[in-house]
Amino acid sequence: MKSLWKILMVAPLVFSLPVHTSASLLYSDQLSTRLSTGHNCLGCVVVVSVVEQLAQVHNSTVQASMERLCSYLPEKLFLKTTCYVVIHMFGPDIIKLLNLKMNADVVCHTLEFCKQDTGQPLCHLYPPPKEAWKFTLEKARQAVKRLPALKHSESGSNVCSLPFLSKICQKIRVSIENSMPFKDVDSDKYSIFPTLRGYHWRGRDCNDSDKMAYPGRRPDNWDIHRDSNCNGIWGVDPKDGIPYEKKFCEGSKPKGIILLGDSAGAHFHISPKWITASQMSLKSFESLPTALTDEFNWPQLSGVTGFLEDPTSRIKENSVYLRLRKRNHCNHRDYQNISRNGASSQNLEKFIKSLSRNQLLDQPAIVIYAMVGNDVCSRNIDPLSEMTTPEKLYSKVMQTLKHLDSQLPNGSHVILYGLPDGTFLWDNLYSRYHPLGQLNKDITYAHFYSFLSCLQVSPCQGWMSSNKTLRALTSERAEQLSDTLKEIAASKTFTNFDLFYLDFDFQEILQEWQKRGGQPWQLIEPVDGFHPNKVASLLLADQFWKKVELQWPQVLGKENPFNTHIEQLFGDQGGH
Repeated sequence: MKSLWKILMVAPLVFSLPVHTSASLLYSDQLSTRLSTGHNCLGCVVVVSVVEQLAQVHNSTVQASMERLCSYLPEKLFLKTTCYVVIHMFGPDIIKLLNLKMNADVVCHTLEFCKQDTGQPLCHLYPPPKEAWKFTLEKARQAVKRLPALKHSESGSNVCSLPFLSKICQKIRVSIENSMPFKDVDSDKYSIFPTLRGYHWRGRDCNDSDKMAYPGRRPDNWDIHRDSNCNGIWGVDPKDGIPYEKKFCEGSKPKGIILLGDSAGAHFHISPKWITASQMSLKSFESLPTALTDEFNWPQLSGVTGFLEDPTSRIKENSVYLRLRKRNHCNHRDYQNISRNGASSQNLEKFIKSLSRNQLLDQPAIVIYAMVGNDVCSRNIDPLSEMTTPEKLYSKVMQTLKHLDSQLPNGSHVILYGLPDGTFLWDNLYSRYHPLGQLNKDITYAHFYSFLSCLQVSPCQGWMSSNKTLRALTSERAEQLSDTLKEIAASKTFTNFDLFYLDFDFQEILQEWQKRGGQPWQLIEPVDGFHPNKVASLLLADQFWKKVELQWPQVLGKENPFNTHIEQLFGDQGGH
């Protein structure tokens, strides 16, 4: 029966696949198993809640709401087909339980997708039933009376064991494990495919059959005959015989932007429309296949490496990359987002080698080190013991910097980003309704955080907790780690780059947003209640740009006086 819910999660919400895959790569087997169990339960409760609320919104039967949900899903990745198969095979059990007025918690425990281990608390999102829990659960089990073949088994707990999903899983696992493009014909770490670590994450390859042509390299023979660095500038000016690359770019000191980050830097985002019944339509899930193959991250819209300008954006600010490109069009396509969900200073070494820079062939780069949460954030009920200590941070960061010194071309820059004070999460969200609770005014973020904590899948137990002391201790450790980064930047020097430190001043962002008439809660991702959203990411990019421009203008470089000429001759330079 657990396979049902695994399929359900892959079809309408796809919660656990990329999350669990990331976890399995970054954490121990024991922790990965616990994460998988928790994510399974979370996904089940969310899906059942959505089905129930769709029936309520449209005044329909549960059967009709399930079919409606499936009709919204795209055909890509077999999402729609899988959903209809689920309805055909398991719909009657779901309908029975919901028609008996069992809430999503009871349904998922009945189907053994959620379970309460001996000595462990009962994890629930909704208020417990008025009748005793054991009585309610037994009543529900009697109503279903499943056949033994359909009972839950740990052997069926892995979504990737399902034959029709194995190829999808393999693609996602490979791209996450390597943090490099899955489709890369010439193996130069750049791709012509957008997702699966393709050009959403790093500049689009302009020739995937030539490993010597890629974004960020110094031009080969001034790109007289071809575009070797993918910035769209090549050929010779017939008026004077000077190569355009030499004429327009030689003195402009081109440089790329590289982010070493976590899910915040990758711009983790789950659309509220995917779980809000009142907002669902045929268009709601159009972006789901893209999200799935990008691990629910949106680097193409992120504050550091985003290259897509959103016409619906509530603010005018652009990403750091787009600003660098605007300042010097020779920087076109030279961006890399080397970020991963769950990344921290302690596991960066597992994927930092995916960074692409050749000291002899490539342009210098601006590297932003932004492990802003996972060194203090833990899923453990007692997170304090798992927080990175200043001593461990120092050791790992120095290891990272030495690696960068062996990879980056001379003249590069590295900026260490401090950690935020995450107490703003609870302070600004705890009493507000989560998207799942907006319809019936029954689930606040306090309830949601508590549920995640009980399942041990909270992205940050320390800050997403009702325990004020724990929240304060988490912020105290974050401040200690920021001080360590600041000390490293002030005292260490390297051969190929200069080193700087910037505070992650989210309070400053809050104040700026409030000046514009906004509310603090509008800066947080509504579904997970943890990550900075797109508005916050772009405001942080604006803050970053202004501070660097003021304190270290040499990092950003001067405006290229030939930008207008480049636009006139090469247009959008091949786009992104």
